[in-house]
Amino acid sequence: MIPVWLAAGGWGFLASSVLVIGALLGWFIRFSPRSIAHVMAFGSGILIAALAFELVDDALAQAGVVWVASGFMAGALVFSLINRRLNSSGVRHRKRSHTQQPAASNTGMAIAAGTLLDGIPESMAIGLLVAGGGKLSIATIAAIFISNIPEALSSTAGLRRSGRNGWFMARLWGGIALLSGVFAVFGALFFGAAPPHVKALITCIAAGGIFAMVVETMIPEAFAETHEMSGLMAVLGFVTALALQAVDA
Repeated sequence: MIPVWLAAGGWGFLASSVLVIGALLGWFIRFSPRSIAHVMAFGSGILIAALAFELVDDALAQAGVVWVASGFMAGALVFSLINRRLNSSGVRHRKRSHTQQPAASNTGMAIAAGTLLDGIPESMAIGLLVAGGGKLSIATIAAIFISNIPEALSSTAGLRRSGRNGWFMARLWGGIALLSGVFAVFGALFFGAAPPHVKALITCIAAGGIFAMVVETMIPEAFAETHEMSGLMAVLGFVTALALQAVDA
């Protein structure tokens, strides 16, 4: 039988390895900024639905609303503060597919740090979910997969236009996939056996970080390229996650 921590690490790595697929699409295929924006909006909707129906709903079943709300706010606060700090390094538009992608060579590590920051809450959530129940729902897996592809696609398209080479892309996305697996293992090992209310708190910290990431990075970049249909695409993503949740019930 596979140890829980190893299973969590495997799922964390697998979910983030989809970033490589998105990066390959962004590198070899020239999608229009409008198309990328629509996919980004769709990913935003499906991710918001998944964290609401999966992470927060499970947490409410384990602890009171005070624990859930406190964790959610704490996760959003931590993400926002770190993201604000990283934005000062020139990576505010790290998901931008068109004209505002940072081009200076010294922003490479900041871009990598910012992209990793976006994935840490997801990886921690995966570790907790695997440790708590031994498996992930179809809705959660699909949400993470679908939301990761437009992130990598958009970032890679913009970084290619700014002059980044293939070696930089390979290190960026491959390294993030590996580190995401590590954070999933961390979540499973250190919090998987915690009391229910503590596990609910940590789960909601991850959920709050995911929500803040969507609002601060994915939605603005989707809306910046096109104001038309982005709301509808986000709702379509939300409904897709709802349908997957119903199938998995």
